[in-house]
Amino acid sequence: MASMRAADPRVSYAELATWPDDGRRWELYAGEPIAVPTPNWRHQRVVVKLAGILGEYEHLGGGGVVVAPFDIVLSDYDVLQPDVVFFEREKRARLNPLEVGYLVPDLVVEVLSRSTEARDRGRKMAVFARHELPEYWLVDAQARELEIYARSAGSLSLIRVFESGNRVSSATLPGLSFDLDRLFTD
Repeated sequence: MASMRAADPRVSYAELATWPDDGRRWELYAGEPIAVPTPNWRHQRVVVKLAGILGEYEHLGGGGVVVAPFDIVLSDYDVLQPDVVFFEREKRARLNPLEVGYLVPDLVVEVLSRSTEARDRGRKMAVFARHELPEYWLVDAQARELEIYARSAGSLSLIRVFESGNRVSSATLPGLSFDLDRLFTD
């Protein structure tokens, strides 16, 4: 009797890359494809403002900021599309400008929404922690807060919550500092 081998039900990044462009964005969590919902106006305004602040930082000290959609390929089966990523100068120099990101960024920022908050706080943060991301930010536009998580003992641990009226500084990016309220002005 011939032995049967079960087919791998996981989707790899190579397979995902062959899917037809249907306008949806996809992330892979251990090979499980998850469609990323389209963000709302407030979410995108915060992303634009963050990209501007990180663009100023990039101009002063090098590095590079990118906003979604941009695949961060952590493994064949873990591929994420954070709202905003920043690569310090050394890592940016290693990126191929004609490809997706095959490096762990220095900073990942997620702007929370009802449809993604549980995943951003749970599964996505855990995947980035496993791949040794140095710093992870969660921005809550409704509460006007920014949480900073930093790598500690193999996980990402909350180190500070910034509220309206606070000046934000990064644990990983030296010299990055800005007024939190800049993110929430229309």
